[in-house]
Amino acid sequence: MRYIRYAFLGALAIVLMVVALANRATVTLNTLPDRIAEIPGMGPFALSIELPLFLVIFAGIAAGLMIGFVWEYLREHKHRADAARKGGEVRKLERELRRVKGQRDQGKDEVLALLDDVR
Repeated sequence: MRYIRYAFLGALAIVLMVVALANRATVTLNTLPDRIAEIPGMGPFALSIELPLFLVIFAGIAAGLMIGFVWEYLREHKHRADAARKGGEVRKLERELRRVKGQRDQGKDEVLALLDDVR
């Protein structure tokens, strides 16, 4: 299984390098369209930067992955909270069970109490 993972990662690295080499041309990345940037007061928000296209592609993929991870983390919060609540309830019930067994076995011989625990 480990070799399959290494083979997949190697193939992915090769594909990413080919995409990067095929998309080396620079592109201009603007934060606002030209018409909106011309509106008075929008000048500080109108930024532009020239980057290789493969960096824009990879940054878009990385941003999409991070947004997906955060979305799933927030979506599964109720499940994690429910599991933590149930775990706390289990620990509370186990403590209560030990206390009840201790009260039940208070007057018994230790060997007989151990035999009761085995059943």
